Amino acid sequence: LQMVVEEMNILTTVFLKGDNQKIIFPNVTLATRPISNFYRSPDMGDAVEFAVHVATPAEKISVIKQRITSYVENKSDHWYNSPSVVVMDLIGLNAVKLSVWLRHKMNFQDIGEKWKRRALLIEEMIKIFKELDIDYRLYPLDVNVREIVSARVPPQWTS
Repeated sequence: LQMVVEEMNILTTVFLKGDNQKIIFPNVTLATRPISNFYRSPDMGDAVEFAVHVATPAEKISVIKQRITSYVENKSDHWYNSPSVVVMDLIGLNAVKLSVWLRHKMNFQDIGEKWKRRALLIEEMIKIFKELDIDYRLYPLDVNVREIVSARVPPQWTS
């Protein structure tokens, strides 16, 4: 649960939730709980996972890595240089899961800005995938359609 300290008193501490609801905790209770202080936390890391078809040529995957790295390094006011793009896993027999690991140049105190930056990165990744003609296709499914005997049709249905 993420809250912001609004007021500290001798016996209680008042927290403010994201929806502006105030919650009062006795300090005796807080003394037994772990508390994170985002204002003093280091710059935060992030990871964006995506999957490509197992038949995607290694050259295209290399271009994806290069273009994502270039995007992040050109946004040096938002991100630290040298993000890692790593192969994480094999999904079934038809997809490879990759992950982009990077670090924001901010800590957790402005979570809204973090999500905006992440969204811009994902939009850029989508653009890269479209330019390289990388998309996701499901395998065809067999669908069997059978006639239903009229005695089994619900009475409110007209045949």
